[in-house]
Amino acid sequence: MHGTVDVAVVGGGIVGCLVAREIVTRQPSSTVVVLDRDAIGSGATRRSAGVHFPRGATPRVQAMTEYSQDYYRRLRAELPGSPIRSVDAYVVSSGATPPAGYLAGAELRRVDAVPGRSVTLPPGATVWRCRGCQHADVPALAQLLARSLRPQVGIGEGLRVTGVEPCSTHVALRLASGDTLTAGRVVLCPGPWLGDPAWRTLVPTVGARVKRVVALHLDHPVSRRHSLVVFDREDAFLLPLPRRAHWLFSYTCPEWDVDPDAPPEGLSAGHRREAETVLNRYLPRAALRSGRVFCDAYSDSGEPQVRTLDDTGRVVFAGAANGAGYRLAPAIARETADLLEVPVGSRSLW
Repeated sequence: MHGTVDVAVVGGGIVGCLVAREIVTRQPSSTVVVLDRDAIGSGATRRSAGVHFPRGATPRVQAMTEYSQDYYRRLRAELPGSPIRSVDAYVVSSGATPPAGYLAGAELRRVDAVPGRSVTLPPGATVWRCRGCQHADVPALAQLLARSLRPQVGIGEGLRVTGVEPCSTHVALRLASGDTLTAGRVVLCPGPWLGDPAWRTLVPTVGARVKRVVALHLDHPVSRRHSLVVFDREDAFLLPLPRRAHWLFSYTCPEWDVDPDAPPEGLSAGHRREAETVLNRYLPRAALRSGRVFCDAYSDSGEPQVRTLDDTGRVVFAGAANGAGYRLAPAIARETADLLEVPVGSRSLW
């Protein structure tokens, strides 16, 4: 792939696809290309649990959550067949007060129990019905977005970037195919590939690390009548997946500085013990035998990072969403496009 474009987006996950969509929506005449070392939606996006909660730990994340929730609602109408569905949700909290950080639209209402599941409540725990939750097949959504973008956006799959070389007038992207692409601006959406040699010297200013993400399968009967259950104190959740005929249990795995290119190790006995320690507080003797294991980028601040990385202002980082890439991707894309509209030297993106 040779040539010159206004913007090159590196990384074809859910964040990269929505960044490209935001750019061409604002400025249809822009030339944009999305590059991915593999296929669209094949990295961290492929392993995403795809859950949206109407909550945020900080005011900025809450605002991003609210924006993204409305964006996905509109996207379902704009892109027929979008694999996004609303789900009923119940939050198990320790204490009599509502769990913190939820948006007003969540309409938290205290109930006696989690319906449809025999969830055991520890002493002092309460249950709250939560509005506004949703679940998406995130890799399928990324592929649908890419398909809808193709008339306007170049999609370069299997094109690994080996060098990012900014100067005062452009950024040269060296590709493993031997080609060079020249871009006015570059947006890096690398997911957990923070340490890739192509941008290793640029990314340290972001302040992020890579953490293991583990979710396990619970082979209990499941249907569309079942609800998402969030365990607030443990930052874990139990998601019904009727299309796959099992539940997904996600917990916080305390394993840091993971290499996404290391040979897959799969689910370990330690992961199962950690997960069962949490889940058995609520579902005694629940057996977790399989699951999905990968990693994601987590920022030091606990908030997604959208910032320029070089002195010229032509290379932008977008990501480190702390395991909430799907949930916050529309807001990350909006902030990225806002940043791209800031003039660089004497020339703005547009």
